[in-house]
Amino acid sequence: MFPTLIGTVVIAGIVGYLAEKTGFTHNGILQSIIICVGGAFLFYFLRVMFGIGFGSAGLDAIISSIGALVIVPFHWRK
Repeated sequence: MFPTLIGTVVIAGIVGYLAEKTGFTHNGILQSIIICVGGAFLFYFLRVMFGIGFGSAGLDAIISSIGALVIVPFHWRK
């Protein structure tokens, strides 16, 4: 369980960094990484507590990170 959590954080950090470097978001590198890690943590704990998931833990981390990047910045923009 602990290696899965560490892998989730690493994958979410990579997704956040790549999203910022490719121009998918314009939040800043650190902000994008924080948003991705937060979304991945949330989905990881949903997976552990309720068994909700898309398949493997890595796929869950990627999908939840991208979802957090889409939801969070657009929610606060005017």
